[in-house]
Amino acid sequence: MAINQASLGVYSIPKKKIPFTGYDVGWVFLCIGMAIGSGIIFMPVQIGLKGLWVFISAVALSYPAVYFLQNLFLRTLIQSEECENYVSTISHYLGKNWGVFLGVLYLIMLMAAIVTYATSITYDSASYLQSFGVTEGLLSEHTWYGLVLITALVVISSQGERVLFKVAGPMVAIKFGVVVALGVVMIPYWDFGNLHAVGEVGSFLVDVLVTLPFALFSILYVQILNPMNIAYRKLESDPVVAAYRSVRANRVAFIILAISVLFFAVSFSFSISKSQAEEAVLHNVSALAIVAKVMPGEWVKVMSLLLNVFAIMSAFFGVYLGFHEAVRGLLVNLLSRVLNEETIRGKALDYFAAAGIVAFLVWWVAANFSSMLILQLMVPIFGITACLVPCYLVFKVKSLANLKSPSNYYVAFYGVLLLASPMLKILE
Repeated sequence: MAINQASLGVYSIPKKKIPFTGYDVGWVFLCIGMAIGSGIIFMPVQIGLKGLWVFISAVALSYPAVYFLQNLFLRTLIQSEECENYVSTISHYLGKNWGVFLGVLYLIMLMAAIVTYATSITYDSASYLQSFGVTEGLLSEHTWYGLVLITALVVISSQGERVLFKVAGPMVAIKFGVVVALGVVMIPYWDFGNLHAVGEVGSFLVDVLVTLPFALFSILYVQILNPMNIAYRKLESDPVVAAYRSVRANRVAFIILAISVLFFAVSFSFSISKSQAEEAVLHNVSALAIVAKVMPGEWVKVMSLLLNVFAIMSAFFGVYLGFHEAVRGLLVNLLSRVLNEETIRGKALDYFAAAGIVAFLVWWVAANFSSMLILQLMVPIFGITACLVPCYLVFKVKSLANLKSPSNYYVAFYGVLLLASPMLKILE
């Protein structure tokens, strides 16, 4: 059942009638876990390279846009009569062919996240094992290590959201505590000499645009919003209640993230020199892996390890839900053109999609592409899928006309900036 104009009353429902349950907490945790991933892990490296003033400017542009775009993206999903997957939702609004085209872009958007997480957890975990003397060499040099690690993560991720609440929930709680704790313990190591002076205006603006992807990914969890919408729609018989609960979970997660991530980023930026940031880029590891090697104190190494590994693992769990749903949606859309839909639905399709994802990720990790470069080059897909497409739907589809607002124009403007960002990186 479509919500349509009834969604206008989502905020009018008294909160006392819809309690904030453990299920809601679980989704807030998964949203936070999705956001505190590669973005926050690699963001200090970019700050170290470009300077705090560049980052602050990028955040001022990005954080309002992230809130608006995630809210808009979620509401366009909420008002669709189809909610099995993203492809079916777009097909409902624009037709099957558009569903495939935009479904592919959506898949690429999710791919940028999941390959980054798979690469980071494989190489960073191997780096930590070597740093702590558990292994002499780097296990990441062996293909079997990535295969075993990624297969285990996919098996856990495939168990459904309630299992992920139990597995990822404690990880998210720990890593959130570590984010705050690391921000505090870094204070004695602050060196205001790490602050870069603001240079020539043109160069500064280019640096801001190049840094937009890192500000975006430090707090973005749009990849998990469709799985969350689907879950609430299946749980609640009343679509208005489902809409209210998903919108509320989104808002709570964003507020918590905005406060904690900004504190962590600013504290880290005072503690990492430009040379350390350049070393992180050279070795394709996060700032935390570098800090664990150079900062005295085993407890700092332990906290860095917990944040790094738990951040990437829990983010992987979150994005896998969306990535698997996107792969499955595309397969159903394409196969349904030649087969009966009833014959292609079921566990066999899920297993086939999961096996294909594992094979692809193992190959990607073995190729060892630069994680930071992928984040920057893939960002136009985020601009199209998360910014421009929802705005287009609002102005194109009559049933979404109630979502029109001035913030739509800012989301579209930010989407255009994201389209330009990687071009400037290439020129740089």
